[in-house]
Amino acid sequence: MATKRAPARTPAKTPAKSSVKPQSFAGNARADVSPDELRKLISEAAYYRAKQRGFTPGHELEDWIQAEAEVMRRVGNGGP
Repeated sequence: MATKRAPARTPAKTPAKSSVKPQSFAGNARADVSPDELRKLISEAAYYRAKQRGFTPGHELEDWIQAEAEVMRRVGNGGP
């Protein structure tokens, strides 16, 4: 009587390593963020600050500076 053999298994492929590093904004985690990404994050944070105020004109620079400080603090590139 012949015995059946299980089909040969192919080894699982390991996922390719990504060159993108995960960004973490929790605690003091440090993230490698490009200048373009930083600008985008700051821009978005400034937008939401302006939106929260009802887009009242005359606070654009203040919104940007506060957003910049917030983002830099989150990515660990400055500020407490």
